[in-house]
Amino acid sequence: MTRPGARHQGLLPQRWLRIAVPFTVVGVLIVGTAVAYQLTHPDPTRPGFLSPTNHGPEGGSDLAAALRGDGIAVHSADGTVDAIRAALTGPTTLFVPAPTLVHPDYLRALGRMPAGTRVLLVDPPARLLRGEPLPVERRTRRWAARVDGPDHDGRPCALPEVAGTGPAAAVRQRYAAPPGIDPDRFDLCFDAGLARLDWGQAELVVVGASDPFRNDRFDEHRNARFAAELLGTRAQVVWLDLARPDTPPEPGEPVQQPSIHLGEDDPGAGPQVSARPTGQPQGPVASDVRPPQDTLLDAFPPWFWALLAQLAAAALVLVLWRARRFGPPVTEALPVTVPVAETMLGRGQLYRRSRDRAPTAGILRTAALARLVPLLDLPDQPQPADVVAAVAARTEASAEQIDALLYGPPPTTDGDLLHLARRLAVLPAEVAGPANRVEPSGSPDRSLSAGPDGPPPDGPAGPVAPAPRSPSAIEGEPW
Repeated sequence: MTRPGARHQGLLPQRWLRIAVPFTVVGVLIVGTAVAYQLTHPDPTRPGFLSPTNHGPEGGSDLAAALRGDGIAVHSADGTVDAIRAALTGPTTLFVPAPTLVHPDYLRALGRMPAGTRVLLVDPPARLLRGEPLPVERRTRRWAARVDGPDHDGRPCALPEVAGTGPAAAVRQRYAAPPGIDPDRFDLCFDAGLARLDWGQAELVVVGASDPFRNDRFDEHRNARFAAELLGTRAQVVWLDLARPDTPPEPGEPVQQPSIHLGEDDPGAGPQVSARPTGQPQGPVASDVRPPQDTLLDAFPPWFWALLAQLAAAALVLVLWRARRFGPPVTEALPVTVPVAETMLGRGQLYRRSRDRAPTAGILRTAALARLVPLLDLPDQPQPADVVAAVAARTEASAEQIDALLYGPPPTTDGDLLHLARRLAVLPAEVAGPANRVEPSGSPDRSLSAGPDGPPPDGPAGPVAPAPRSPSAIEGEPW
């Protein structure tokens, strides 16, 4: 048996598309953005990132070759302790391209390097900037590196080696001097994308983007000159090439600058490096070092927060798109009074023009049910089977005819719709009884049980009254 909701099934695909299409578009944008981000921003923790022997897009072989071409000795070290030993042989630039792999205890040891040492860190993570290891404060961070000139806030760069290099893609993370740091000992260049400060006896330089050092960005803008000049201020570059995170020092092991002492047996042998400090330890003990406090921001990668922000923006757009007015509408007087007949006529013409026969049939059937239910002594919301049985018991039509009339499929032509309207108009009178039966004049079927071509059965007939006229019939043209 057909239910009243069957007439709305044709609208479900359209409603589903209205919900699915916006979510699909937003999902494609999010996935595309995430893929583009992963392709354009290499992972610093991946082996080979900015390695002097890696000739791929994420490597630093082009920079190492440029330094060697300028007469700079490049020494590669695959461990932090080995890098510190090599940096103690003379004025050195200690290049740390992946600070996130270096243990914080070793970063503190880098702060006690001897005078003449420059420690260059590339885009250190937020957990190191908020903790104790690095005396640099983190400011805003961009989605991608930006090209900018050496000046900062209208002031020329205080580093002479890069003051004349020109624009470079060094601005992704921007820095500032933390509280308690003397501003005269803290220099900012490239719109705060490069910071330089005195770190004990050594010099610390922090660059906010890895683009100028990578092979795939090395020849863009003035990146090559910027990277070569920044690393070429000393005669030697110690390149810390870590393939995996550093292991923390064992508990009780002093974490300090390795000592330099002269060989007692052969004074002419030159300085010797000892991995273990001699005498009383001067640095902190690993068990006494307070680890940095990780926050919720450090628990997830940056792309996760970008994805979450886009989902929130998409949800906000969806809420605004589906927003509804709160409270009752404002009451105001109508500018003109429209007669009911004109309103009905205009609405019927709109339905006819749009060929909406299914909604029109639904309105007619709903109105007929509203008149039939009080006559049948049924509850306010009866089941369709109860209505069909009650109407069939009071009329001469069968249950199948009543079900097709009240709950059947919508008409497919204007003639079928007009035929349905006439049959629904006489049905309440049929149910009320022979004394109140009303039949349309001029109709091809004079009772409910008669088909469109058959004559009515023999029997008493009540007074005849004209049937309600449809909007099309008023105009004199069929639907």
